[in-house]
Amino acid sequence: MSERPERLLDTEACVDAVIARVGRQITLGLPLGLGKPVHLVNALYQRACRDPSLELHIVTALSTLVPAGGVSLEKRFLGPFTERVYDGVPELAYARDARGKQLPRNVRVSEFFFQAGSQLNNPDQQQHYICTNYTHAVRDLLAMGVNVVGQMVAPHPDDDDVLSLSCNPDLSLDLAPVLRERADAGAPVMLVGETNRNLPYLGNDARVASDLFDLLYDRPSDDYPLFPVPEQPISAADHLIGFYASALIQDGGTLQVGIGSLGSALVYSTVLRHTQNAAWRAVFNKLDVAGRFPVVTEWGGTEPFREGLYGCSEMLVDGFLELIDAGILTREVYPHTRLQTLLNEGRLDRTVSLATLDTLREAELIHSPLRARDVQWLQQYGVLRDDLVFRGGRLSVGDHTLSPDLDDDTARARFEQVALGTRLKGGTVLHGGFYIGPERFYERLRSLSDEQARRLCMTSIGFINHLYDHRFGNQALKTAQRREGRFVNSAMMATLDGAVVSDGLEDGRVVSGVGGQYNFVAMAQELPRARSILALRSTRVSGGDTVSNIVFSYGHCTIPRHLRDIVITEYGIADLRGRPDSEVYLEMIRIADARFQPELLRQAQKAGKVPRSFRLPEAWQRNTPERVREAVAIAGADRFPAFPFGCAFTDEERQLMTALSHLKSVTGTRRQRMKTLWRALREAPFEDGERPLLERMGLHEPERFRDRIDQRLLVHALRRVTSNQA
Repeated sequence: MSERPERLLDTEACVDAVIARVGRQITLGLPLGLGKPVHLVNALYQRACRDPSLELHIVTALSTLVPAGGVSLEKRFLGPFTERVYDGVPELAYARDARGKQLPRNVRVSEFFFQAGSQLNNPDQQQHYICTNYTHAVRDLLAMGVNVVGQMVAPHPDDDDVLSLSCNPDLSLDLAPVLRERADAGAPVMLVGETNRNLPYLGNDARVASDLFDLLYDRPSDDYPLFPVPEQPISAADHLIGFYASALIQDGGTLQVGIGSLGSALVYSTVLRHTQNAAWRAVFNKLDVAGRFPVVTEWGGTEPFREGLYGCSEMLVDGFLELIDAGILTREVYPHTRLQTLLNEGRLDRTVSLATLDTLREAELIHSPLRARDVQWLQQYGVLRDDLVFRGGRLSVGDHTLSPDLDDDTARARFEQVALGTRLKGGTVLHGGFYIGPERFYERLRSLSDEQARRLCMTSIGFINHLYDHRFGNQALKTAQRREGRFVNSAMMATLDGAVVSDGLEDGRVVSGVGGQYNFVAMAQELPRARSILALRSTRVSGGDTVSNIVFSYGHCTIPRHLRDIVITEYGIADLRGRPDSEVYLEMIRIADARFQPELLRQAQKAGKVPRSFRLPEAWQRNTPERVREAVAIAGADRFPAFPFGCAFTDEERQLMTALSHLKSVTGTRRQRMKTLWRALREAPFEDGERPLLERMGLHEPERFRDRIDQRLLVHALRRVTSNQA
């Protein structure tokens, strides 16, 4: 690889350079999510479309596309919204064609994580899907013969020789050294970067020398807005799931949060617990959480967070910044095992004093008299001032000279007066592997102060997801940092034996991907006092009917039953770890919707997993949607809002979203569609108060028959939603 990257201002010249280096068979590795170099990828893909002799295999994950909608009402809703929110955001041409099943024969796209549900009915993408854990993605990329890696990077504001991997150091930090070794051995491989000054510059492990890349497409006029993922509404059920999960977090612990509304609900309830503890406790006590679920007493907490939390999450979700702003994500961890252990044990405080030196000496981390390397190490962690100089066996700072002998009373007094720092430094409150989120999240990252940015470390997924990956931190260090780990992720379904379905269907089709979920579940089994928490809604609407997400058995699982731990629905917490099957089955039935409990119990008893004499307790049969709404209303009607952290939708759009969601739920089958249409056609014409919503949808003066039908359906849905909320 080159000593300094070649910087080009033309994408076609970049494609020419890639082909000249690696040939006409290109296996292109791209980051998960946000960090794809859109201009370079589009140029290379379009070249392949024009030139059938160029074979292009794109290997990546989470290729984002602007939402378009399916039926006409969805398209009417999304059209103005996407024009406003995605203005200027370039599209990934290969992703659009892959979704539309229009890839040329010489181009193949393989992903190890889909946008949820986006490829369910796409046989080509289903066939090329790569099933792998996030921590094994680099291994599998190399096995597939990746010879070009492309990434969007943030240039340093003042130094052309420095770049930031920013949103995606996750795989690149592991992949780049291997490719460099291959290049040094004569293999035709290439790393190409594309600068974008809208990408937040983040340092620490994400900071790399520009010569990591062979080629940089660096044209400031082509910088583009980052792809935003708008906030999703948090339902009453989501809020209750998040509330139960927030009661399982222990002060001074470690938190991992997954993407989506369930993760946002957890963050919101955690903030509520810390900043409005009386209101949070009112819900906790009214629901009798401690009495009904003893696991909370042993593993959770109810107080505000005095020591604070440390975040260790493959995805830096926007909620982590909410936790920082609320004063919750404050527990700093340090890249030194014994130092971290002393902090965990309470033998060391983050405030520096003479006692700090004494404790470090007791632990044999420093010597007395101090040596040069002791002084350097103490300065690294802020125990001694940066301007302290060690020379000729003496210490000096400004006009002061002092002895390095920690047993000398005079020297100790001088240390206290002029040599000590104030607080330990070099700590990290969050390690993350990648990020993607709403535009306000990107702006928040861009506006971080230097001190705030230093406490966030975007790093290798091998460090975050893998307890035993020694390339990025040893096991002892990770164990010391990740005390009281709570790893919270979302799931689609769960079986009565505790297996969990998160990524696919029993017919083999992939909904999303395994990602890092398995890694965190397994890690929770290995770390002392760590728990895996898998959250799912108890029901879903399928084909217009409500069905249970807790089932007796299923033909696919993401998390096998031998790793069962904690499962949460809106009806409570199932503590499954280390318990016999009869108890596990009943724990799962206990948190199922009451409408499905009798059949689940019948199946469990027929299989001999639950005694025939068992009868459903009356309290379990109160698991109804009405009770969920009552529960979230305990603290006040506005205490659990749909968008607690803001959103990109207008007030009108939020009303329309609710109505369209209702309409979708009641038109799942042809019979339901006809029934709903009949009711809609019998509705009275729209009223003045409904006109602005119809204008937003372009349906206030419909001309075509199809448009008139859409207008009636929308008015019907709006009125049903209003009636249900009254």
